[in-house]
Amino acid sequence: MKRIKSTFSIKNLENLSGIKAHTLRIWEKRYNLLEPERTETNIRRYSLESLKRLLNVTLLYNHGFKISKIASLSEDEIPELVRSIALKSNSEQVSINAFKLAMINFDYELFDNNYNEILQHHNFQHVFLNVFMPLMRELGILWQTGAISPSHEHFITNLIKQKIHLQTESLQRMKARRNDHPSFVLFLPENEIHELGVLYLNYLILDSGYRTIFLGQSIQTSSLETLYSYNSEFYFVSYLTVEPNKEEIMPFLNEFHTNLLKGRNSKLLLFGPQQVEIDIEKLPEKIELYRSVESFTSKYLEETVFV
Repeated sequence: MKRIKSTFSIKNLENLSGIKAHTLRIWEKRYNLLEPERTETNIRRYSLESLKRLLNVTLLYNHGFKISKIASLSEDEIPELVRSIALKSNSEQVSINAFKLAMINFDYELFDNNYNEILQHHNFQHVFLNVFMPLMRELGILWQTGAISPSHEHFITNLIKQKIHLQTESLQRMKARRNDHPSFVLFLPENEIHELGVLYLNYLILDSGYRTIFLGQSIQTSSLETLYSYNSEFYFVSYLTVEPNKEEIMPFLNEFHTNLLKGRNSKLLLFGPQQVEIDIEKLPEKIELYRSVESFTSKYLEETVFV
């Protein structure tokens, strides 16, 4: 694993802040907002402190502050104003920027404060779909381009997982489950470890009053057959982010159909970007693809099924 990233190129800063490199150079020259070091070949390199400052400046700038006004603020006034705005704003993008700032600073208190403030205005579903998911998409790009390190991504991902677990535990304690409906079995295929999507789906299904069996990461298809000793009908739900890969995905679906769906009333419901590798014309029966949570919700969580 890479060490925590401590220096950044101007392209890294552009990707993290959303401010074009040309504009950053103007801010640097005209307002002294950034103080880069230069390599022997005269290439700008920015410190972690410079990145933190830029994220603060960007949040204020996107919130309507003129850059000349921001430049006139002291080093102590800028983060104080940022925290105040982040905790009072209903803007999803402001919240996303605040979470990115919390990530760069490894600041779980800022994360929690921002999260709790959003929950005062929106329910958890809104927060996950409109703040956490866009945030994770941005971070995926930033990680691939080297703008952030795996340490940053793991830090923020685990904080989001904590929030889903807390919401899920609360539902499990408070809500009665329907007994007239097949259970949803949530799992990730073997070698798939990206579980945010399936964790959220588990929460969503529980919130709608249905029973779930959550199995988590990297589950072998053969191990799922044990479930039929418990009941005869299931909705299997999975979220494919990187696995199975392009060569393995159709054999995986065919094996799943043969061993777990054929001759039964069960189904496999699939989410996630790896769907693009599926040959729709060869898709086995009883396997359904969902590009959005809304389409799944309208079919399975808002009306009676298996009647």
